[in-house]
Amino acid sequence: MKLLHTADIHLDSPLRSLAMRNSELCDAVAAATRASFSQLVDLAISEDVAALLVAGDLFDGRERSARTGAFLMGELDRLGDAGIKVFYTKGNHDAENPITGTLDLPAHVHVFDARGGREQLAENVWIHGVSFADRHAPDSLLPRFKAPVPNAVNIAMLHSSLGGAAGHDVYAPCSVVDLAGMGFDYWALGHVHKRQIHSETPWVVMPGIPQGRDIGEAGPKSVTLLTINHGRIDVSEKRTSVVEFAQSDLNITDADSDEALRTMLRQHLAALRRQIAAPTGVIRLSLSGRPSRHWQILRDHDVWLEQAGNLARAAGDLWIDKLLLDLTPPDAGTEAASAAEELAATMTQIRTEPGFVATALDEVETVLQDLPPGLRDRLMPDEAARDDLVDRLALAGANRVLARMKGAVV
Repeated sequence: MKLLHTADIHLDSPLRSLAMRNSELCDAVAAATRASFSQLVDLAISEDVAALLVAGDLFDGRERSARTGAFLMGELDRLGDAGIKVFYTKGNHDAENPITGTLDLPAHVHVFDARGGREQLAENVWIHGVSFADRHAPDSLLPRFKAPVPNAVNIAMLHSSLGGAAGHDVYAPCSVVDLAGMGFDYWALGHVHKRQIHSETPWVVMPGIPQGRDIGEAGPKSVTLLTINHGRIDVSEKRTSVVEFAQSDLNITDADSDEALRTMLRQHLAALRRQIAAPTGVIRLSLSGRPSRHWQILRDHDVWLEQAGNLARAAGDLWIDKLLLDLTPPDAGTEAASAAEELAATMTQIRTEPGFVATALDEVETVLQDLPPGLRDRLMPDEAARDDLVDRLALAGANRVLARMKGAVV
């Protein structure tokens, strides 16, 4: 018997960070969570699994859409037509999503409630689960699980941060030791988006997110396939991401001309395309080194962003999320360079003067007032974030002035 374990699908998760920078790129990957889920269903059918286990966060927060519900029902029907059962525990995002309470799910889909329960999948296989009652679960949910069924394979589903993980709030906290002491054979976890096998006796598996949503979730994503044979569980990883995010660095010290830089970019992006297994790749590319045309490249950052984007798409459905420049200027002793260095020191001093800071703060506050409140809150959650933005904008402006000045230096 086979089962498929997944979590943190986040159907139709909005790609706000991409939309703000590149609407064309956002459109290209907006349907990634749906496409990945469809691929997951294809995998379940091709592997002839008995059940799909969804350990929380099928939906994404408060985002609501009738189309999301319709899409999900269509995919669940495909599973039902193939004779595949679905077991689903609600996570923190599901608990606050209005769709979860309005869908009339098919008979082959079992949703565990917050009281906990268990369902028999086969003669000697039982599925246990506990859902979130609301978006917050500050206490352990382990006391709500019923005892494992004797002389059977017992699989427990739980959405939990375990002992905590970077970038994730604490939900339904517990330890691997706690889980091991419960007597279950396999813990189908969810919540942390990075795949990790915490234990093999018993199995304690965090499958990770099946489709990354931004550069912070880089790399190939997957689900976990369980094979149960005479009471023994074997586990394997199956790739599901249709869009893969990646970060890459290219040293361009030897790029002594625009054509040389284009050639280096073309070769580097072609190599990245071969490394990325997903149909679409989104790259955050950093150019580093001490190129002789250091300031010209800084000056023409927008031009190189466009050229890198064109070269990426030519390499085969690659997109540039950001082009970062981490360049060191070559040694220079010309009068123009000396003047630029003097100007740089002056601008550094001006950036800390109270009058300049006050003026810059007023400018930023004026722009913020023109933004919708929700976007304003995400950009500037507190005063420290505002001050940091002002400092970064001032530094970026100073660097752009120097780039234009030194761009004339050959």
